[in-house]
Amino acid sequence: MHESILGYKKARYAWLALLLTLISCLLYWTQRGPQPANGGTWQGYVLGTAGALLIVWLSALGVRKRRYRSAVGSLQGWASAHVYLGVALVVVATLHCAAQFGWNVHTLAYVLMCAVIASGLFGLFAYLRFPRLLARNRADRARDDLFAELNELNELGRSISQLCDPDVRIVTDSAISRTTVGGGLLGQLCGLDHSQILLRKSENSSTAAVPVANRDQRAAVEFVARRIPRANRQGEAERLQHLLAILCRRQTLLRQLRRDIQLQGWLQLWLYVHVPLTVALLVALALHIVAVFFFW
Repeated sequence: MHESILGYKKARYAWLALLLTLISCLLYWTQRGPQPANGGTWQGYVLGTAGALLIVWLSALGVRKRRYRSAVGSLQGWASAHVYLGVALVVVATLHCAAQFGWNVHTLAYVLMCAVIASGLFGLFAYLRFPRLLARNRADRARDDLFAELNELNELGRSISQLCDPDVRIVTDSAISRTTVGGGLLGQLCGLDHSQILLRKSENSSTAAVPVANRDQRAAVEFVARRIPRANRQGEAERLQHLLAILCRRQTLLRQLRRDIQLQGWLQLWLYVHVPLTVALLVALALHIVAVFFFW
């Protein structure tokens, strides 16, 4: 992935972006004389036109990605050029306006452009790093396979807990039924765990069990582990050890699933930011052009 995009054709688009940057700097430098550099000089108009064309072309990547039979360059080439020319666009746009900003639509377009580029760079980082982390976390298994194994362990854990003391059965059933995976946007991106179990205030108490936090399944695992040395019925210790092994395996699977959901969420989130910002940038760019040619 890294070589196919950033190193595509020996990084030819990196050199093109560098050439564009140098030409833009040279053009900006030619603005010498009594009039200070600004977007209203002929150099400023050239830089502005180049920047506007770049924005429109960069926005066309989404269209190109959906035209699988297009012969207008390879998708890898488009993506590579998208990255490098997108970074060069910051220089072109800054030189176009000569770094003159204010509370107006022109600065709004510039700020939106920077936000689009920043979100795009995060997307590049995500696509270069997160797929490998996902594969490593899943151990080359599909997410559905992880959930299938989790369901099997849930059923097995419930069946074994039925042969144990009522307290063990309550803890096991509640640990399974009150396990949370995913949740809202913040929960997915941060890998939050709001799992609970039902526990008595004291193991020797006859009071009703109350819900307590079971983050990372620690409370359930620790409860069963404490019961093993005190097992006195025949076969009870063996059943509790089997149950503990199941709960520990559930713990590992739940860690994998939360991490998988977290990475997948970050991998997709940037698009929900990048695409709307791109649309807003195109609108602001149109307003900027209209304001310059009709109201300036």
